Amino acid sequence: MKYPSLLLTAGLLAMSTLTAQAKIERVVEKSFNAQPGGILKVETQGGDVRVQISADNTVKVTAREKIRASSEAEADEILAKLTLDIAQTADGVSASAKYEKQIPGFHWGSWPPVQVDFIVTVPVNYNVELKTSGGDITVGNLNGKVFARTSGGDIGLGKISGEIDGGTSGGDVRLEEGLAGVKLGTSGGDIRVGRAVGPTDLGTSGGNIDIKSVENTLHAATSGGDVSAGIAGPLKGDCKLSTSGGRVRVVVDKGGAFDLDASTSGGVVDATGLTITIERGGSGKSRLAGKVNGGGPLLKLRSSGGDIVVQAR
Repeated sequence: MKYPSLLLTAGLLAMSTLTAQAKIERVVEKSFNAQPGGILKVETQGGDVRVQISADNTVKVTAREKIRASSEAEADEILAKLTLDIAQTADGVSASAKYEKQIPGFHWGSWPPVQVDFIVTVPVNYNVELKTSGGDITVGNLNGKVFARTSGGDIGLGKISGEIDGGTSGGDVRLEEGLAGVKLGTSGGDIRVGRAVGPTDLGTSGGNIDIKSVENTLHAATSGGDVSAGIAGPLKGDCKLSTSGGRVRVVVDKGGAFDLDASTSGGVVDATGLTITIERGGSGKSRLAGKVNGGGPLLKLRSSGGDIVVQAR
């Protein structure tokens, strides 16, 4: 039997098929008059979503269709099965791209055969709801709310004044500044935040969490990395930072008053420089609990695989 020859032939056919299917790009653009405070809703399969800010009261939507086809005629056939909808709604603007369901069976290449990226320009005072099944989401500095979901890409946010709810199943999340409540999550990447003013909730199953400055309550948890946070000013409420596989590091104001409860199964707790009345354990041990500067809201720190460090500035 000549199975190796058959496999080689099949492989060469696959390569020639993929080579023949070059990417053909088509662009669709629409613009709408917009009122401040409206909502942009975008949903696409496999494409990126990027929101840019403009000083004009206009929403401009650009849809870039990237088609895997060997000719313009084949591209037309593929686009005939794509539903592209860009329209003004009662509360703002919506844009969506959806390809017909995949026919059961074997197909060369990835599905769907067309990827639609959306680049949208909105007024600075606007809200966005963005969804993609396989691309990145990027939002500039926005005076509004952000809801963002992607199954396979990164999320990058600028300075956002409204509430933020962002999540990805397979990428990193970055936020420059959040001025209201922040909720960010990923199943397979890192979370990095520059500044968070409102209550903040961060979670990842497979990466690090790094928040430079938080001014309100903080809950940060990871199953596979380090957690690092800087708490600016006094604690506004109870905070909890935890990891199952890394190190926890927190920087607090020297005069901040709070109750500290730190415990690790795989390292030691270091809290040198704090004025603390120890109730259980001690610095250099696996547990340290006590009142810092007379006590206050609870700062709870947990690690199963590394050290816990609390530093005063």
